[in-house]
Amino acid sequence: MNLDTTFEYHGSGKDTNRPQLKARLRHLRQGDRSHVHSIDRLARSLKDLQKLVEELTGQGISVQFHKENLLFSGDSNPMHKLMFQMMGAFAEFEHSMIRERQREGIAAPRKQGKQIGAKPKLTEEQLAEIRERLDSGEEKKALALEYGVSRQTLYNALN
Repeated sequence: MNLDTTFEYHGSGKDTNRPQLKARLRHLRQGDRSHVHSIDRLARSLKDLQKLVEELTGQGISVQFHKENLLFSGDSNPMHKLMFQMMGAFAEFEHSMIRERQREGIAAPRKQGKQIGAKPKLTEEQLAEIRERLDSGEEKKALALEYGVSRQTLYNALN
């Protein structure tokens, strides 16, 4: 298939605030056909998905989802609309399940007192010493350099 322009985005479709999606929407004109690999790549929220497709078809742009073999234009048939809504609901459900499993996966080790994420770069003793030295007038930049951390790491640790 010959495509005029390709917009690729390898991140999540969890929201519509994505640079490549915005560029795609600006590029499309009446009479164009927007090709999308699958429904869940356009949006993970059924509400966002419906809004995007309705806006595009309302502008005279057809939307073709290749994985699901669905084509939407201003005169989409009811069966396609039903399939579209079901597939969109499944994509939203799948995204919710992923987020829930992620939260559970983080909560279990925390409950056992295990460290989540990167280990602190400065110990409590070092932070106490740094605070004393800051109180005596030393600069954060010099202390960060001395302790081998970035200024941002030092600022974050002090907060």
